[in-house]
Amino acid sequence: MAFIDLVDWDDASSDIFAWKYAQNKNNNLSTFTQLIVRESQEAVLFSKGQLLGKFGPGKHTLNTENIPLLRNLFGIPFGGKNPFMAEIWFVNKTAPLTIDWKTDSMRFRDPEYGEMVPLAAEGRYGLKVEDAERFLVQLVGTAMGYTARELTDHFMGALVTKTKSSIIGFMQANQVGITTISARLEDLSNFLKAPLQEFWEAYGMTLTGFYITSVDLDTASEEGRKISQALSDRSAQNIAGYTWQQKQGFGVANNAMSGGGDMGVLGAVAMTGMMGGGMGQAMMQPQQQQGYMAPAQAQPAARKEVFCSNCSKKYPATSNFCPHCGDKNNPCPRCGSDNQAGSKRCVSCGTALVADNLGEACSRCGQQVELGVKFCPKCGNKL
Repeated sequence: MAFIDLVDWDDASSDIFAWKYAQNKNNNLSTFTQLIVRESQEAVLFSKGQLLGKFGPGKHTLNTENIPLLRNLFGIPFGGKNPFMAEIWFVNKTAPLTIDWKTDSMRFRDPEYGEMVPLAAEGRYGLKVEDAERFLVQLVGTAMGYTARELTDHFMGALVTKTKSSIIGFMQANQVGITTISARLEDLSNFLKAPLQEFWEAYGMTLTGFYITSVDLDTASEEGRKISQALSDRSAQNIAGYTWQQKQGFGVANNAMSGGGDMGVLGAVAMTGMMGGGMGQAMMQPQQQQGYMAPAQAQPAARKEVFCSNCSKKYPATSNFCPHCGDKNNPCPRCGSDNQAGSKRCVSCGTALVADNLGEACSRCGQQVELGVKFCPKCGNKL
């Protein structure tokens, strides 16, 4: 029978939480075996289902002086080179911060759009073994080692469930949507850290850091890709000043005109009229024939709410300014939709907002007047 003279773990890395020293029936420990525990490590000995002892950094001799239970379990007297069997576990007590996590798709009713959207979140967390005995008893069992990846895989189901429910709860309670959640990632990380800390403490570990790096549309799903494309198109339309219907009409007109000749032009006129309705007529007729009314004289269509042309959020149509971003309400004289300052046509119905034959506004009443007029037709002010 061979005796083991020295036991240590010199190949520790930051992603290995625990490592078991390998021995067999022909390779026994003895009361002369030297145990070397390095800094940031802790050694734990088990035998016959009982904890023999825990050892911190330093050099230790596995005798009855250090391990009194050896006398009870094996009847080992003082002195002599006596063999015994035991499991020696080395626990890494550093705090790695490189464990990545992510959730699968979760459905959330966005408060800004009022629709269900698929979300996905990801981030990083760090763990440190605080109670080596509890960690080994609860997690390791008969394994030969325990890495960060094995730990993540072992708890994936429980962690994802707890993380998803906490994220949805936070966003619902704070009325945060997909367009604004990025500004609240730090608050969200702190909100999730408390319940996750309690979860890991039950396994002898401390959560040293927890970070959410993104919460966004789940573009891995077809639904998420469609919503992402729709939001991208909406942003482009708001910037360029056209609606989805107008975009379709432009495309049809271009396709019709690509045929060339009179038939191509006539087809473009007909198709644009069918696709855009009043928009097609507005595009093909001179502004003088469109029944144009200046914004100061027009009476916008009665509507309860409008979408801000600047931030796209909904607010009462009676407001002169957006309560969310402060942008001025510039209503269309036909449909009442808010338009950006300086827009030539309404983004919703295509109505002309500025005519080429209009001059400056009256300095007294704000009435828009035609070029060459010397007196305001509304208040008589000299221009």
